[in-house]
Amino acid sequence: MGHSSRRAFLQKLIATGGTLGLSPWTLQSMLAQKQSPSGPRSVEPGSATMLSTWNHGMEANAAGFFALQQGGNAMDMIEAGARIVEADATGLSVGIGGLPDRDGNVTLDACCMDHTGNAGSVCFVQGVLHPLSLARKVMEDTPHVMLAGAGAEQYARELGIDEVELLTDTSRRAWEEWRKTSDYKPVINIENHDTIGLLALDDQGRLAGGCTTSGLAYKMHGRVGDSPILGAGLFVDAEIGGATATGLGEAVMKTVGSFLVVELMRGGRSPQEACEEAVHRIMDRMPTDDLQVGYLALSREGEIGGHAIHGGFNYAHTTAEAGRMIDASHG
Repeated sequence: MGHSSRRAFLQKLIATGGTLGLSPWTLQSMLAQKQSPSGPRSVEPGSATMLSTWNHGMEANAAGFFALQQGGNAMDMIEAGARIVEADATGLSVGIGGLPDRDGNVTLDACCMDHTGNAGSVCFVQGVLHPLSLARKVMEDTPHVMLAGAGAEQYARELGIDEVELLTDTSRRAWEEWRKTSDYKPVINIENHDTIGLLALDDQGRLAGGCTTSGLAYKMHGRVGDSPILGAGLFVDAEIGGATATGLGEAVMKTVGSFLVVELMRGGRSPQEACEEAVHRIMDRMPTDDLQVGYLALSREGEIGGHAIHGGFNYAHTTAEAGRMIDASHG
């Protein structure tokens, strides 16, 4: 695909709404960039890496690498991967179809951070299908880092984002069944895997990360977890690496977990060692029999790590050579 045909390809995607998993704004930005006449670039083995939490990470990573091959960067990889999962109504923990709070409202949180240290976040958002894309607009086009609730929804309307009903029939039935007892006892690795956290290193050595979630099922209305909190659910330092968390957000926030992982890496720990230490900080400070937290980390050299309190946490690791699911170490 030459330069002109690639441009026509992206323009067609914008017109039809088929966006490589990327928002129209991102595609417009890619169109505005000067592209190599050789068209989509070939990503060399070992030159790019993507990590994403849980089984849906395989599809997310595939979308991220497709965006990279079409001229995207690490932040484009993150957005593409997040949008695939946010739009999957069969999932119960991210985007449309997410399980609601105890009042029956689906509220979403998301954040992102790029290789320059810039960051954006939205929390307690309703009716927005792709909160991570909205967080990216906060990052790139406003002087702020975080917008919340009605303010974030107002910004979405100003951007022309259509309101979407996020509560599906499946999630509504599950909520109605829960209301018979209103017994709030999240099950680890099921209701607690309420996030997709993504980390990407592109073929130019740029790092980025993102989180997007519908939060804990049947939470109190207004509850916000770690996913939109920079330093807790996500942190990226271009000189060191990035980290992201999944599981019970309250435990992650109390220990500023993702920032801790990156700082441990700065001090010389490997990504694996840093994830293990961050998990042990939680285990040393609070009861964890019914509490799950897992961390992922990616260094600027492409080294990876993942660790959780309990078994059952897995993550997707994708390079230009292959993709695989990894069962994280634990305990």
